[in-house]
Amino acid sequence: MQGKTVLVTGAAQSQGRSHAVAMAEAGADIIAVDSCRQLDIVPYRMGTEEGLAETARLVEATGRGVHAAQVDVRDRAGLEQAVAEGVDRFGSLDVALANASICTVQPYDEVTDEIWRTTLDVNLTGVWHTCAAAIPHLVANGGGNIVITGSTGSTVGLPFYLPYVAAKHALVGVCRSLALELADRNIRVNMINPTGVDTPQGHSTVLPGLLEARPDLGPIFMNSLPVDRIEASDVTKALLFLASDDARYVTGAALPVDAGSTIR
Repeated sequence: MQGKTVLVTGAAQSQGRSHAVAMAEAGADIIAVDSCRQLDIVPYRMGTEEGLAETARLVEATGRGVHAAQVDVRDRAGLEQAVAEGVDRFGSLDVALANASICTVQPYDEVTDEIWRTTLDVNLTGVWHTCAAAIPHLVANGGGNIVITGSTGSTVGLPFYLPYVAAKHALVGVCRSLALELADRNIRVNMINPTGVDTPQGHSTVLPGLLEARPDLGPIFMNSLPVDRIEASDVTKALLFLASDDARYVTGAALPVDAGSTIR
């Protein structure tokens, strides 16, 4: 990543912060984006302005530059402006990490219009906005790559996660379609599908109660390897590979980092 510029959405905490700091440690300047506001439908702590400032501080501590912007990925114009400002500062864009995501947990008959619409707007349309904002700069750079954060819910059904799974399944199609269209411009597009990660999003307080009523569904959430959750750094390490020249001929791939949960 030496001398490259990397866009990271959802950068104020968790996986996004891990990705941003690791990319900086590997030599990249960072465009760090987060909405920095709590959504009413989301039951866990989301990123904050203070969190984004801490990510920026950690990046700067590596000796690399950071352009931090408080932007919701649902706001395409705002995202395009933030990316353009970062490119103006650092000179180019090499990698876009479409990481921002939200999650709610409830039975299908408790999925409100707001939950459905907001989840798809952030997790699917927000990823598309990230790609759309990045692609012109990647083309101008002569190539680069995009890495989308998916989920085991991109591969298998997960009960009680209906809108989340709908969006994450759709990202597989986004990844493969863009990989085909952008191949002639030397832009690779891949995705990473993690199992549950030890982050605020990865700790549901609702799911255990739902599984008590439906114990037959519990095994779907079990990993094959002896771990309940992986670390954000485990996802970051896979991402560093996909974003590097070591993966120069890998495109359109969905890489599971799921402790064997989807092979059960």
